[in-house]
Amino acid sequence: MTVLPRFLDDLPRFVFFTGKGGVGKTSVACATALRLADAGRRVLLVSTDPASNVGQVFGITIGNTVTPVPGVDGLSALEIDPEQAAQAYRDRIIAPVRTLLPAAEIAAITEQLSGSCTTEVASFNEFTALLTHPVSDSAYDHVVFDTAPTGHTIRLLQLPGSWTGFLQAGKGDASCLGPLAGLDKQRQTYADAVAALQDRRRTRMVLVTRPQASSVGEVERTRTELSEIGITEPYLVVNGVLPDEAGMAEEDPLSAAVREREAAAIAAMPSGLAELPRDIFELKAANMIGQEALRSLFETTGGGQALPMPAVATATTAAAGGPTAPLAALVDEVAERGHGLVLLMGKGGVGKTALAAAVAVSLARRGHPVHLTTTDPAAHLADTLPSDVAGLRVSRIDPVEATQTYRDHVMATKGRNLDDAGRAALAEDLLSPCTEEVAVFRKFGHAVSESRRQFVVIDTAPTGHTLLLLDAAGSYHREVVRQLGDSTTYTTPLMTLQDPEQTMVIVVTLAEPTPVLEAEELQADLQRAGIEPWAWVVNNSLAAAHPTGELLRRRAAAEQEHIDTVRRLAPRFAIVPLLAAEPIGAERLAELAGSVPQPA
Repeated sequence: MTVLPRFLDDLPRFVFFTGKGGVGKTSVACATALRLADAGRRVLLVSTDPASNVGQVFGITIGNTVTPVPGVDGLSALEIDPEQAAQAYRDRIIAPVRTLLPAAEIAAITEQLSGSCTTEVASFNEFTALLTHPVSDSAYDHVVFDTAPTGHTIRLLQLPGSWTGFLQAGKGDASCLGPLAGLDKQRQTYADAVAALQDRRRTRMVLVTRPQASSVGEVERTRTELSEIGITEPYLVVNGVLPDEAGMAEEDPLSAAVREREAAAIAAMPSGLAELPRDIFELKAANMIGQEALRSLFETTGGGQALPMPAVATATTAAAGGPTAPLAALVDEVAERGHGLVLLMGKGGVGKTALAAAVAVSLARRGHPVHLTTTDPAAHLADTLPSDVAGLRVSRIDPVEATQTYRDHVMATKGRNLDDAGRAALAEDLLSPCTEEVAVFRKFGHAVSESRRQFVVIDTAPTGHTLLLLDAAGSYHREVVRQLGDSTTYTTPLMTLQDPEQTMVIVVTLAEPTPVLEAEELQADLQRAGIEPWAWVVNNSLAAAHPTGELLRRRAAAEQEHIDTVRRLAPRFAIVPLLAAEPIGAERLAELAGSVPQPA
């Protein structure tokens, strides 16, 4: 039976899908665009995700040009490449002054335009025309966006003030100098675009989540952030819910446990989310690849033909093409070093927090002093590890606290000798989201320095935020090199991250198309920064859990190709099975990473 989603009722021209990584935004966006086109509407599907797999979903190459989707009348797609957009944005700003300014100043401007804010603004700049240009009104009935602009980006575009004059006068050192200096000429265009996002008659925002406590918490944070900037009354999609038929205890205890856990997460939704118009989409046996699969997303189904359990590699079997080990064996190898930095990185929603806590608890139980911390704004460490563990110190790099401390420091130093107008402009600059990235990096650097004396395990933010930290590390490193030259001995955070004897980066993923694709791109980004990943972990694997329920067996069969991809890419890897009970508390976490007796 096909169920028409509530978010399609009286749909305005623009619809945005946003949410935590790995919740199925791309699948829902593609299925929506296909459904609208099947109904005779003219639709443009736009992806702003740096790891976009819209082309993979439809089995075609799309890229940064509008491309008709074969076999679907009225549907075209566009993938905005953030890096390409950022380079074009830099070129537009630098080209007019390249022959007018000294080379040193051009180099300084280029450096200022190398940050993450430039990429965010450039991506927004690319699809602003779709929100404000009359052509989009006439050419398309609907424009469907996969991944909405972040609240951070919109706040950046809303910042008033005469940035260029303030900065050119030398009164401040703005964290967003490059992007802000380029905004003035298009300020009205951006204002019109933001107004379109805030207008419910023109734009519908759809929050997508999975039926998991961490995912629900993240989407509530997104709802609150959007509400604070005037984007209100979104719709909610709970994606990938295990159907009731799959959760019968007599069929499969694992299915029953998962279904119970999902029901509890939905029942415990914060009131702000629970009151939104809601659609629930069932978990399907196959991944959402191809038009036939996409058309099934809005269907309520049950049953299906039996499939044999595939012969997949698990954490205890040898794998051709590279060494493999259970998570416990990886922790054993880490422990042999005696100290070091362990960074768990990956897409949001893949379980980095639980795995970071498991590694930290297991190292502590082996008798090592360990500092476990997180740079993730969602910060679920306290929920995952609610009690103390001997030898383990747990902390959180609180973005709000770090940012306020940094603002106070800048106002007390750089703002000390400014007049009232200069201090007001500097204070306004410090409201920029880039300020948070700089402030968090300062705390991050302190944690990195500790790893030369003990183990420091860091649960990083979702991939995009993590790369912002690495970008900050690169900028900081270049600044130190410029100031100190080659005659002084120093160690910057980036140098520590690049040292394979000191840092072990563990890439965490799921055995699904989008998480593996983004993990592969993360590894490539790290390698370009001179950081070689040490290991991969495939988390929550159904294949390793050996379910007996029909739907989960079929899902397990679909994991094989993605496990093979990880095996090909990873220098070493582990596979962690999906557990009936969530790994919360020291005992379950220790079991996850290998049972080790508590030291006397």
